[in-house]
Amino acid sequence: MRWVIAWLGLCGAALAEGEQAGDFDYYVLSLSWQPTWCALEGAARGAEECSWGQGFVLHGLWPQYERGWPSYCATMERDPPRRQTEAMADVMAPGLAWHQWKKHGRCSGLPAADYFALMREAAERVALPEVFDRLRQDLALPARVVEDAFREANPGLRRDAITVTCEAGRIQEARICLTRELDFRDCGAGAVRDCRLTDAVMDGVR
Repeated sequence: MRWVIAWLGLCGAALAEGEQAGDFDYYVLSLSWQPTWCALEGAARGAEECSWGQGFVLHGLWPQYERGWPSYCATMERDPPRRQTEAMADVMAPGLAWHQWKKHGRCSGLPAADYFALMREAAERVALPEVFDRLRQDLALPARVVEDAFREANPGLRRDAITVTCEAGRIQEARICLTRELDFRDCGAGAVRDCRLTDAVMDGVR
């Protein structure tokens, strides 16, 4: 009997580390400006993706509460095998795919294959501003310009449905809020991270 009680106690402790899978309000689609990540971290690591010459790239699809967000959730779904994360290599590094599943995907309540497919679908629903694909030199600009470019490329994307973040004085990410059906919706208070810099650096695509 003692070992049964101990086993149950261990299970309870493990489940207490994360929220319940599937219990959330909406998604945040995160699109990273890859030249910033490469300038701050990736190039020093020799990351292969820093030689791809890309601008905005898929970072993740994050379940979100109206205030705050779940992470590392308890789920009955199996973790993806390596071949499944490697199959995401055309849109993100396999290591990033695994991290996104572990921290965010488990919280979706979906099987890993369905979560990765949903992440792709969400990214495909958002048009990337073409003007940034042609950016070949570093540029200083108000972060609001990036937000406006996304709104122009995506009719129906309200100002309150997108937030642009900065890191170390550089444009970091565009985060777009979506319903569970992947329609645009306003972001909750916990998701808004608006960068207010008027001279944020946007590293050129190389």
